[in-house]
Amino acid sequence: MLGLFFVLISATTDDTKETERVHAASNVLRDFGKLHETIPHNLLSECEGVVIIPKLINAGLIVGGKRGRGVAMVKMEDGKWSDPVFVTMTGGSIGAQIGVQSVDLVLVFRHKGVLAKVKNGDFTVGGDASAAAGPLGRSTSANTDYKLDAEIYSYSRSRGLFAGISINGSNLAIDKTANANFYGDDLTSKEIFNSSKSDKEAVKTLKASLNAL
Repeated sequence: MLGLFFVLISATTDDTKETERVHAASNVLRDFGKLHETIPHNLLSECEGVVIIPKLINAGLIVGGKRGRGVAMVKMEDGKWSDPVFVTMTGGSIGAQIGVQSVDLVLVFRHKGVLAKVKNGDFTVGGDASAAAGPLGRSTSANTDYKLDAEIYSYSRSRGLFAGISINGSNLAIDKTANANFYGDDLTSKEIFNSSKSDKEAVKTLKASLNAL
């Protein structure tokens, strides 16, 4: 009986870290919404995918590296956002750099097919899809050049301000372990991207935060 008790306790707490990650992503979106210069509404309304990485660590001493865990969502045919797929981002760089920085990162994808192809960690930002710093301004016109240039637009902030950070060369991978903990072993990332049925409170809050932004 004692063994069964610990098994049940474990089953109810396995997704704690993943739930915290979803809440952290919601907080990032809410914080972005409070900024005067933020992601344009028109860009968000026309995009088909987003990745939110709370507290991405960007560190360097000649040789630099990035590491963060977050979530990815795509827009479904009915206009609703899918349930979140857990992802990781890693990257490295060489050059004149020193220090450690923690930033909240949001990537806006023009087409969801780019995200849907991320299965085995072989997606490289700037290699498999072009990336650029996104335009700022809530009311930026839908006719600006961002519609014609990059596939991915990046937004990052540190201590309430937007902070420039290069994401080219970074690797975006599906976090299969986190997905299994949160949804169960029988769901693939493709199935999660095609679903908007989760009744978890954290997921509902995340979608509401994204829609509000």
